[in-house]
Amino acid sequence: MKKSPRFLLAAGAACALALSPVAAAAVQPGDIDPIYDAVPDAPFDMAVAGTFETGIFDAGASEIVQAHGDRLFSVNADVGSVFAIDMSDPQAMTELYQVGASGGVANSVAIRDDGLGVIALEDADDKTAPGRLLFFDANADEPSVLGEVTVGSLPDMVTVSPDGAYAVVANEGEPADDFSSDPEGSVGVVALPDAVAAPSQDDVRTADFHAFEGVELDASVRDAFGPILNEEFPRSTNWEPEYVTVQEGTAYVALQEANAIATVDLATATVTDVFGLGFIDRGAVPLDASDRDPEEAPTINIATYPGLYGVPMPDGVHSYRSGGETYIVTANEGDAREWGDYIEPARVKDLGTDDAPGTGPLCENLAGYDDDAALGRLEVTTEMGFDEEQGCYSELYAYGGRSFSIYSADGDLVFDSGAQFEELAANLSQRTPLVFNSGHDDNEFDSRSDAKGIEPENLTIGEVDGRTFAFIGFERLGGVVVYDVTDPAAPAYVEYINNRSFDISLGDEYEALEEAGASDEELAALVNSVGDLGPEGLDFIPAENSPTGVPMVGVGNEVTGSTTLYTLDGAPTAEPTPTEEPTPEPTESPAPSEEPAPEPTETAAPAPSEEPSAAPTEQPAPSETPSQAPAPAPAGDPTPSEDPTQEPAPSEDPLAATGGDVSWGLGIGAAALVAAGIVLAARARRRAA
Repeated sequence: MKKSPRFLLAAGAACALALSPVAAAAVQPGDIDPIYDAVPDAPFDMAVAGTFETGIFDAGASEIVQAHGDRLFSVNADVGSVFAIDMSDPQAMTELYQVGASGGVANSVAIRDDGLGVIALEDADDKTAPGRLLFFDANADEPSVLGEVTVGSLPDMVTVSPDGAYAVVANEGEPADDFSSDPEGSVGVVALPDAVAAPSQDDVRTADFHAFEGVELDASVRDAFGPILNEEFPRSTNWEPEYVTVQEGTAYVALQEANAIATVDLATATVTDVFGLGFIDRGAVPLDASDRDPEEAPTINIATYPGLYGVPMPDGVHSYRSGGETYIVTANEGDAREWGDYIEPARVKDLGTDDAPGTGPLCENLAGYDDDAALGRLEVTTEMGFDEEQGCYSELYAYGGRSFSIYSADGDLVFDSGAQFEELAANLSQRTPLVFNSGHDDNEFDSRSDAKGIEPENLTIGEVDGRTFAFIGFERLGGVVVYDVTDPAAPAYVEYINNRSFDISLGDEYEALEEAGASDEELAALVNSVGDLGPEGLDFIPAENSPTGVPMVGVGNEVTGSTTLYTLDGAPTAEPTPTEEPTPEPTESPAPSEEPAPEPTETAAPAPSEEPSAAPTEQPAPSETPSQAPAPAPAGDPTPSEDPTQEPAPSEDPLAATGGDVSWGLGIGAAALVAAGIVLAARARRRAA
């Protein structure tokens, strides 16, 4: 994911940093009336416990968050550092200090159980140069830097293994903005000391992708594409590690633009496998693909399009254990490469025209898809789907899945949520102020349908009362959706909360106020008035590690620069964490227990009400026998319908009302239908020796 420009530290190798231009403040819940939805008898109710506000607009002033004891650490890209926030009273959070280093931009933070903190720093002057990991004492009452080590180019995300033995960093290795250079992507594995102390440079090892140059890959792994600046190591320079999760001595690393996961053995610091994440067959799994359907009066039109495929390309990934097996959970955001003169994406209607140089037109089997009301407005990759023999695009590949997925540790798809997120948003838009597929700085109806929709960005996983839950943030629409993933093959929707006001279109209002000469305080007040926009990072805080004794979820919101704590009301509680001797939280949550987790009980889907309200357009629904999913269209020979914009015949709405004005339920019977829409290419890869 590309980074926004930052204001960087100006001085001091390791110091307490100056406050942001506008003083940060905490607000009590109630300033915004959140949009909330839950199934009947939900195991807990998410509610806003408090928000730490910076008043900084669209500068990444709160991104990755990590809890430790009664403190919440938040990456503030606006100043290039990490904020330490006192969250002992969630309704009155205060800034304790900032920690960072001159010449570096903080991208990520992780904290070990005992308080050993680590910050991933990219080089402030040249992102293609080697980066650093800065180690600090998260227990200290003031910035306490312990040391640093050098790692690969553009360290974008860092985590600590559940056993505390390693810090693992995704060195993204993005090209220079003008594409004059393209460093290798890699994974840094740093052996950590037992004490709260910095490791030495000798403790740093690097896992590269050299062993995978020239070997056969899964068909759904995107090979090196675009300008190749290193002919000897094209994949190593093209693949960009984005996110890391660790289980049982193995790191699982998202290679976002490559649509793949790399596995890294931590003991040897070696990449052992690279597997693809498949494609979503949009002939079986519907989406809303246009913001002009029709022009000037867009509607919600969640429809299927044979010949169109979604490329999951996850940003955030997490993992957990169930039944003695490891499962990887992905937030399928999608991302394109655009550096220098190279522009990968194009709208479907522009293919074969001067607006998309070097491309060809659509083949006959996709005739009609270039209409704005169909797929004409949708952004797709120009690097896939082109039929050389015919000289045209016979398949189209769009960015992201608008979903979350669960994979086995070997890369087999276990579950995908398909269209459930968009269907939830469609139904809530009819019952609440929520604006369907709006952006993270505008309230324009349907404005993101032609791009990546709601954009699931990141997630965290936590255990509550013996069951495992995934908390997934929607970058564009906002809010956090919760699924019970105790049974990896049958996740169930639980609830959704969005602490956002849809009364103010922040981007337009901010620009107008700025042009009118408003003060920093006035601009900050506007930003703070809209709630939380652009959730970027999430962290689950179990009850035993919570300062209140109630489980919570911390969320960093990059557009409004706000950090919000959600409490899980109704969940089992624990004694509050003492403030004098805080009990730190494991970085990877939940950590695998020695005893196997109890077998999950089957969770029934809520039955629809007898008189569900009509959706704005006819919505596709699962078949009457959801366990029998339709076979996906063959990837090589899609057959479009006679009318490419025609929706499938409606049956029972999986999001039918379950009672109350804003309470809706997702039928888990859709899970089988959804999973069938992922086309997983047959494995033809070779494992590195």
